[in-house]
Amino acid sequence: MTRTTQEGRGGEGSPAKPTPSNVSPIRPAVTRRPPEERYSSGGRRTAAQPLTASWRPERGEGKAEPGRGKPRKGVKGFAATYGWRVYALPVLVVVTALVVFNVARSPAPGPGGSGLDGFAGQSPTTTTSGPPVATENKAVPVDPKNGTAVLPQGDNFPQAGTGTWHLVPGSGAKVGNGPHLYRYQVAVEDGIDPTVYGGDDAYAKTVENILSDPRSWIGSGSISLQRVGPDFKNPDFIVSLTTPNTDHRPDMCGYQIQYEASCWNADQNRVVINLARWIRGAMAFNGDIGLYREYAINHEVGHVFGNPHVGCGTDGGLAPVMMQQTFGVSDDYVWQLNQVDPFNRTAVQKDGKVCRPNAWPNPQGAPGGQPTQ
Repeated sequence: MTRTTQEGRGGEGSPAKPTPSNVSPIRPAVTRRPPEERYSSGGRRTAAQPLTASWRPERGEGKAEPGRGKPRKGVKGFAATYGWRVYALPVLVVVTALVVFNVARSPAPGPGGSGLDGFAGQSPTTTTSGPPVATENKAVPVDPKNGTAVLPQGDNFPQAGTGTWHLVPGSGAKVGNGPHLYRYQVAVEDGIDPTVYGGDDAYAKTVENILSDPRSWIGSGSISLQRVGPDFKNPDFIVSLTTPNTDHRPDMCGYQIQYEASCWNADQNRVVINLARWIRGAMAFNGDIGLYREYAINHEVGHVFGNPHVGCGTDGGLAPVMMQQTFGVSDDYVWQLNQVDPFNRTAVQKDGKVCRPNAWPNPQGAPGGQPTQ
């Protein structure tokens, strides 16, 4: 900050020197007036005297201190004493306050700036070492009978990738004791910024952890699962993170119900996980992004094993994992959406039942238990 230094000012007068005794008789000494007289207002200036301007106000009447004029009082006196500083100081204070205010209210720039082209959403993406944290966490649960298929607000995601996928390196041990072993790989669509979803390894590990959980399909006792790496030929299915535009293609999931959804594409042996839902979740899950991701993986992998869509089993109970919970947990609402989809028109009955969100086919995780339907 610029600091203005005010320097003090001393008196201008000083005692007159005595006339030297050795003054030349040929050139008599010039008689000089006292400084007070020659610099007083209206006084005549000699040729040897420089032009000067006085900063002091005019002297008023009455007795004054030698060498100083009578100081003015009040605002005028203050202004006369400090001059331009009187006006500059308030201006500097106002400018400084405005700068501090603007700095305090300006958000820090994100990794890629704001308003990225081709990105949907309103909030900037935060770069983390793991999966992004959900930003949508409603204080009041949504009405499950009204509008729960709408994609929640939250972090940004790319609307489109290249339409091709790359396999994520890594493999795991066999899990489950079922006689039917299914081997799977994990893939991510090309052209997606890894910071959006936490990176390939984080996504693949999440998928593997979900499918290795006793509450998942291995808890039924009829199947086993194993993740295999890119070198394995002809896996039973591939769990692929996919952008919405690729997801909507007719050869992938289609878009009969025009809300974001994932699917199982049997022709390609590909589980298509919609990136929009992976980042934002679903309204029925009320901001619990972890629970929704568990549901999305278990639901779509459930189709691999031949499980169809079903409705709410018990009013007020946990929803079956094969219910279309991405759209909602109300039979009436899901039934209404399905009327435009010839494949699911009769999957759910309009019976007024409403369930609670559930991510697992075997919520209790009891070995040998039957999948919840």
